[in-house]
Amino acid sequence: MSMPSLAKRTWPKVAALGSLIATATIGMTVPAVAQGLPLIRDSEIEGVLSDYAKPLFKAAGLGSGRIKMRIVQNDAFNAFVLDGKNVFVHTGTLMQANTPNEVIGVIAHETGHITGGHMAALRARIAKDQTRALLAQILGIGLMVAGGVSGSDGLGGAGQGVMFGGGEVIMRSLLAERRQQESAADQAGLTFLNATKQSGRGMLATFERFAAQEYISDAQKEAFARSHPLSLDRLARLRTLVETSPYYAVKDGPELQLRHDLMRAKLSGYLEKPDVVYNRYPETDQTLPARYARALASFFRGGPGALETALAQTDALIASRPSYPYFWEAKGDLLMRAGRTREAIPALRQALKLDPNSSLIQVQLAGALQEDQGEAAVTESVGLLRKSLIDDENSRAYRLLANSYYKQGKRPEADAMIAQAYFIEGDLKQAQLFAKRAQLKLRSGTPEWLKNDDIVNYKPQT
Repeated sequence: MSMPSLAKRTWPKVAALGSLIATATIGMTVPAVAQGLPLIRDSEIEGVLSDYAKPLFKAAGLGSGRIKMRIVQNDAFNAFVLDGKNVFVHTGTLMQANTPNEVIGVIAHETGHITGGHMAALRARIAKDQTRALLAQILGIGLMVAGGVSGSDGLGGAGQGVMFGGGEVIMRSLLAERRQQESAADQAGLTFLNATKQSGRGMLATFERFAAQEYISDAQKEAFARSHPLSLDRLARLRTLVETSPYYAVKDGPELQLRHDLMRAKLSGYLEKPDVVYNRYPETDQTLPARYARALASFFRGGPGALETALAQTDALIASRPSYPYFWEAKGDLLMRAGRTREAIPALRQALKLDPNSSLIQVQLAGALQEDQGEAAVTESVGLLRKSLIDDENSRAYRLLANSYYKQGKRPEADAMIAQAYFIEGDLKQAQLFAKRAQLKLRSGTPEWLKNDDIVNYKPQT
């Protein structure tokens, strides 16, 4: 399985304060993980979210591949945008949404924020009103967003304390603008859903779910309700627009629903305790998603025979759907976790054969090949990793590529890859150290030299 961050169950955390307005200055984007967001990666889940989002992005005129769907490991129901390049969705949203349409509705709303330029408007407002009082208020908003992202009620409460400490008139104006943006995002989102002949019922269900939270304290609200203020008037307008749409009765197709359910099962199997998984997916449930979740939980339960049981269950899944690449990927991942790397290689090769464009499976296979230690395997891993990095910059891929270059005696190239990895991870000091070291030996003007030169000269905005 090619979801190293999720699978290891640990995620780097950096203070999220200020991530609302973080930007890069040299055409390089500081990654979200460096902004305090615990991101996870997975081919299957990213593929599902991409298929949900692409029609909406196209209808919004945002082009193909311009915007990425990012997955934040957090149990709270939440989704948000920080810029015009990424839509962030919590794992809690994916786990709690019963249908694809519910997630699609959320993505449509967030797409409305992007097309409306709402984050750019916030940055412009901050630049316009650079008073000490307003900056204190913005700090409060930043803390509340951090609380929403991290699920920390303490941070959310701290944000409120600062927010109501002064500059009330300015803040009321800012919050009124925020409410207008939310309503505009609703209408834009529904326009995109209609353009793609999809129902708005999922969006409506989400907002109806949180409508009651308008009357409870902020500390008790779900993150989505805190970051997306909802009035009864707004909900009434939304309901009218949804119910009068010609596509109101359109339902998700069975294959899309199955992919949605498999995604939820995978998240449960990897992120929840085995006992919770077995309770959520009891043995009496013999659907494909339930069997998927239990196969993963069997491995993580541990003990004698855990791997064999999990592999037998995974092989049964493969027998049910031999052309589904992610069952093969799961088998390879479990074998690698158990230290049986060479046995994992055939399963990962088959997964990649079935999903040849998956950069994450390419990285997973490359990692397995490196464990093989043979010269041919290392050479093959280099090819896989370089291909994976064409459209998907991944710090693990850069580190594996560095390891391959070290083994091949290519020290400057290896240092250059380590510099890229550190930069993606947000460690600018180490990134610049390795970039400077690599530049001493790399040929000036080459692509690798230019990338390292960007890192050396990068200056974060203050």
